[in-house]
Order: sequence, then C-alpha cells, then structure tokens
Amino acid sequence: QTPQAPAQPPAQVHTAPAQPVTAREADGASVDSTVAALYEVISGPAGAPRNWNRMRALFVPDAKLSMIVPQNHGAFALRPMTVEDYISRNMSTFSANGFYEREIARRTETFGQLVHVFSTYELLRAPHDTKPFLRGINSIQLVHDGKRWWIANLIWRAEDANLTLPERYLPNEEDAR
Repeated sequence: QTPQAPAQPPAQVHTAPAQPVTAREADGASVDSTVAALYEVISGPAGAPRNWNRMRALFVPDAKLSMIVPQNHGAFALRPMTVEDYISRNMSTFSANGFYEREIARRTETFGQLVHVFSTYELLRAPHDTKPFLRGINSIQLVHDGKRWWIANLIWRAEDANLTLPERYLPNEEDAR
C-alpha cells in the first residue's frame, strides 16, 4: 500500500475581526475612506486619546504593520508588528506629543479585490504647522471581502539624509486642484 500524502489544512480566510470593534460604517466603504480613517485615527493633539478600537476595525486580524529602520553600516531592517504592538509602542509618544499624519500624494494600483496604495505622508506636531517634521511613504495593501475594504499590510519608510522622496511621489499641480 502506498503512503498517503498528509492532508493539507484548509486555507485560513479572514473576513472580519474576531473581537468586537467599534468602527465608523464608512471606514471600509471604499479604499479612500479606509485610508482616510487610518490617518485620522492616529492623528491628534498631545494627550488626546486615540480611538484604538476604530483602528483595530480597519485591519484584518493577522495584519502586519512594519517599518523600515536604519541599522549600522548602511544596513536596514524591517521591524514587523501587530496592530496591538503599534498601539502599545505609540501610546507614550501620543501622550507626550501632538502627532498629525496626513496624506499629501497617492499612487494606487488595483486588481479585483486587491489594492496597493503608495501613500506619501507628512508628520506634523499641530494640524496647521506649515513644515512637517518628517515625511515618508506608507505602502498599504487592502483587500475587499465582498462587503468592505480591510487593510492587510502596512509598511512605511521615512525620508532621511540619504533618501528623499522622488518627485513622482510628491503632490503635483493636478493634486493641488
């Protein structure tokens, strides 16, 4: 008798977070509303509570958030985290400092229920600051489950002395209109 191949476990499918979360109904209605909610939920004055349940409601349960960070001797590392990791790592920063992240330009690629957004951001300490303290790009992958949009992955990279944002990822005249 020939040995049977081990049965493959069924593919894991995520359609909604396992825990109850509070979201605004419009947050997942479109790619635009989902990305806008992401920026809105983390922005606010120093000490202002963020709506972490709303943030949780933007992401699929096993979503990864990752930042690219410089290491020694020109190397870089990817620092992955869960939504819960992001929340716990940033509570003290948001308590001590105003933090307003806003999108200034976007490039979007779409294939069916998969969307990739390259979202150029700037960080401000107050909403009316004229000069950001940091800029970079959020690479956001979104999926549609037949009912709404979810963020599956988010990776970001900030500008530094050796890497500035290329013109193609900055606002152009059409964006200003």
